[in-house]
Amino acid sequence: MKKSLKTAGLTVLTAAAVGAIAAVIIRDQIVRHKRDLFSPRTLRRLAALGHISRERASVDLIRLLLDFISWEPRRMLRDRAQVILDRMLDEAEGLTIDPKATSA
Repeated sequence: MKKSLKTAGLTVLTAAAVGAIAAVIIRDQIVRHKRDLFSPRTLRRLAALGHISRERASVDLIRLLLDFISWEPRRMLRDRAQVILDRMLDEAEGLTIDPKATSA
């Protein structure tokens, strides 16, 4: 009985460690893709837009896309960013703020 409990504990600990490592890697990838949005390489910018398009709308991403659209020299990438921005703005409009939750 003790051996099976030890094995189960070790399995849970291993799964938690793998989950923590995966979270760190995913966070690093998100930061890298946001940084690559302003890369001098067109394909990196396109890949960054693809990654950002899968994210949920946030104020930071909306502002980032607005900056990108004003900075980007290529029309194709500006148009792609505009489509993503429009989706995020529509998604953000659908969000409601509960005034009871924000009052202190």
